Amino acid sequence: RVAGPAGPANRARIHGAPGARWFGPDRPIRTVHGDASMFVGGLRALLLQSLHPLAMAAVAAHSGYRGDPWGRLQRTSTFLAETTFGTADDAQIAVDRVRSVHRHVLGTTTAGDSYHASDPHLLTWVHIAEVDSFLRAHQLYGAHPLNAEGCDGYVADTARVAQALGIENPPRNQSELADRLAAYRPELRATQEARDATLFILLHPPLPWIARSPYAVLAAAAVSLLPPWARNLLSLPCLPHIEEILVRPAGHAVTRTIRWAMPAPPLRHVE
Repeated sequence: RVAGPAGPANRARIHGAPGARWFGPDRPIRTVHGDASMFVGGLRALLLQSLHPLAMAAVAAHSGYRGDPWGRLQRTSTFLAETTFGTADDAQIAVDRVRSVHRHVLGTTTAGDSYHASDPHLLTWVHIAEVDSFLRAHQLYGAHPLNAEGCDGYVADTARVAQALGIENPPRNQSELADRLAAYRPELRATQEARDATLFILLHPPLPWIARSPYAVLAAAAVSLLPPWARNLLSLPCLPHIEEILVRPAGHAVTRTIRWAMPAPPLRHVE
């Protein structure tokens, strides 16, 4: 579901093609993006990103997340894989493809505010929400949590991709990331579109019933990683004792199961 019907072919191409990469095998971005904790981090990122009214308006109007949620997820996961693990040429092609799409994503919110997906300010918000979410999820649920230097290295690695996408001066360490997130706080609020997206993500995922229980665990783990102010805006409960006793152990169990079922492929060619 995440990789799509072209998943096996993309996997072979991304991991097996010879050529130089943007990131060597020892880089933190490979550790984070190759781990099952990304399932938790991805859900957290979607919830956090929805709190910027302009970014959420663009997603609601142009992404097709309701009509084709799996297609959107497949495109996003393939982009992350190509830029993290693929050859430098494939990574650049993926970035160019996204920038081309962004040029056509523009419009006006219900409040009358204009947005454009190529706006570096909006791109920065999407980027920092993802980076913060992926890193926090990895540090709690990842198989190999990073040390402080590795965390800074991860943020620096993601800045390479951010710059290629047109983001100006992306954060390069945890301190800069935290400062940048704080700077966006006055712009954030829960619009009706954000609330609708939250309900869709948490309560109405397009999944068969047999898959909904493990998905619910991943979703609960994602919510538990949101900062209190974000939960308040989205009217999501904060139950620290339940999260400590139930949610986190269950989150570890599900991510370990995913990690066992989907082992990372070896990189055959790095130059």
